[in-house]
Amino acid sequence: MKRVCDIDFSRSIQGKSPFTLVIFGGSGDLSKRKLIPSLYNLYSLKRLHEGFNVISYGMPGMSTEEYREVVRSSIDTYYKRVERGDLEEFTGRFHYISGEFHEESRYREILDLHRDLSKEDVQLVYYLAIPPVFAETVIKNLGQDFLRESGYPRKVVMEKPFGVDRESAGRLNEVVLKVFREEEIYRIDHYLGKETVQNILFFRFGNSIFEPLWNRNFIDHVQITAAESIGIEHRGKFYEGAGVVRDIVQNHVMQLLALVAMEPPADFHADMIRDEKLKIFKSIRSMNEKDLGENLVKGQYGEGDEILAYREERDVEEDSNTPTFMAGKFFVDNWRWAGVPFYIRAGKRLREKVTEIYIQFKQPPLKLFGDECNEIVPNGLLISIQPEERISFRLNSKYPGSENYPHPVEMEFNYKQLGTYDNLDAYERLILDCLRGDLTLFARQDGIEAMWEVADPINRYFEKVDTTSLPNYESGSWGPEEAQDLLFRDGRCWRISDNCIDMEEV
Repeated sequence: MKRVCDIDFSRSIQGKSPFTLVIFGGSGDLSKRKLIPSLYNLYSLKRLHEGFNVISYGMPGMSTEEYREVVRSSIDTYYKRVERGDLEEFTGRFHYISGEFHEESRYREILDLHRDLSKEDVQLVYYLAIPPVFAETVIKNLGQDFLRESGYPRKVVMEKPFGVDRESAGRLNEVVLKVFREEEIYRIDHYLGKETVQNILFFRFGNSIFEPLWNRNFIDHVQITAAESIGIEHRGKFYEGAGVVRDIVQNHVMQLLALVAMEPPADFHADMIRDEKLKIFKSIRSMNEKDLGENLVKGQYGEGDEILAYREERDVEEDSNTPTFMAGKFFVDNWRWAGVPFYIRAGKRLREKVTEIYIQFKQPPLKLFGDECNEIVPNGLLISIQPEERISFRLNSKYPGSENYPHPVEMEFNYKQLGTYDNLDAYERLILDCLRGDLTLFARQDGIEAMWEVADPINRYFEKVDTTSLPNYESGSWGPEEAQDLLFRDGRCWRISDNCIDMEEV
């Protein structure tokens, strides 16, 4: 049997074919912070085929040489890795075309430049690193006959959000599917590229000791937390139109919930996995007005130590009703999960930056160890996605000594301790998956629309909530008190809170 230490990680994940990456919005914030540094790391690690080029298309007027300075600056500012390839050779692969997104003639320039740079069989990958308002314009232009009939294999990568509700997501999908086939569309959610997120499936289905327990008979409840310590970071216009549900819950959190709750797929083929996730989205219990009021908490951050309240941020209305926090209790109405609550919370300006899934198992049915052990800590499985990528399991053991006193202990796997770990970040992994044609970690049309069917009633309810109670939590806290009460009234508490046992203290 092949041991992990025998695996050649340098060959395990790599782009197998030459390509031209066309980045719409190549001089924007996402490109400078994420895409360019990710490409440079893949290049430095020799994960990219030697025959690759990058064409950036953007509205700022500049020459290719001026744009290459932008690339160098991006790497100097945001690239923090040890590995460094030939910077001049790397930047020499970047080319720039300046223009408005609606200018049809500029798209012929893209094709002509690609022909000059590449051979006939080199794939064209279009990456839309642009605000959603421009997405339809770019897609429609990519559907021009001369591009569709060029003969090059092609793909399109789209960043979230995919619409602002179920209706707009459906319209956008109709536009995209007129130009690209579903297997050519890569709807990216960078959370799914994180190693610990991918490991959920392997942990569940690769260990026979857990799968028999992964159901309503043994699991008491599930918690999903996606907390950020930062605010909206000068994105007032975007956030006023989005809010926390569109920004984090409808995509990131729903994907995490589906990975925890899904049934075993027949195999690990992309569509098999996405079929099972879709079933979960469709099984999430719908809520009427009364249920929404009882099971949802809306929040907006106020002032903190030298921190502005949300309503004081630039481009935010002074009486804004936009939520920066939400907590909720959801149920998955299927045989496996009937009656098991899924508690989720997500927000800005919280105490810590942390994304995690916590699965609490039920207490033993009998108190075998006497009255002094009534407060035995339940078993808990923690899947930490950030700031650390790790999985830990809490058990109870006898404390050393003569008394029968149970003591919680922790078994942990941490990616930092794996010396041969192929340390690619989420964007790097997803870029390689796209180049290789692996759709497993990308969202499918029906899944996107099903997630919106969960999110739309929440957004409509939150729009009706009285604004006089906002802001209702202090920056640097764990959110509104009502979010704590959501669990307290069920006899539970958040794993990380001011009033609950924290696994870190075990």
